[in-house]
Amino acid sequence: MLRAIALVPLLALLQCDKDETVAAYGAGGKIWRLQEIDRQPFQASATLSFSEEGRIAGEGPCNSYSGVQAAPYPWFEVKNLSATHMACPDLEAEGSYFAALMAMTQSEVSGDVLILRNEDGHEMVFTAAE
Repeated sequence: MLRAIALVPLLALLQCDKDETVAAYGAGGKIWRLQEIDRQPFQASATLSFSEEGRIAGEGPCNSYSGVQAAPYPWFEVKNLSATHMACPDLEAEGSYFAALMAMTQSEVSGDVLILRNEDGHEMVFTAAE
């Protein structure tokens, strides 16, 4: 019995290493293309991927970016978002994309569709790139 009690903390530590983010629940290993923000088609091009455990990366309309995403599924939280600093005609669309991405708090993966949303009713819909 004493040995079983001693194993409980060890098992808890092993569970801490498991990826519990959206990447482990169907979003990992894919490149996601943004289709719409708040039910409006996104006219520029933006991608999102879960490049490694606890990290996101992608291409905005003008710049590549990366950040941290460590909230457990179905929660979603982007921290430390950083991007390159190239100018282009779609810079306004990129600002909208980054602002929306930073505001998302929940995620849902259903096959080739990734939906990010928040409590205020805002939503981003991505589809897996082919």
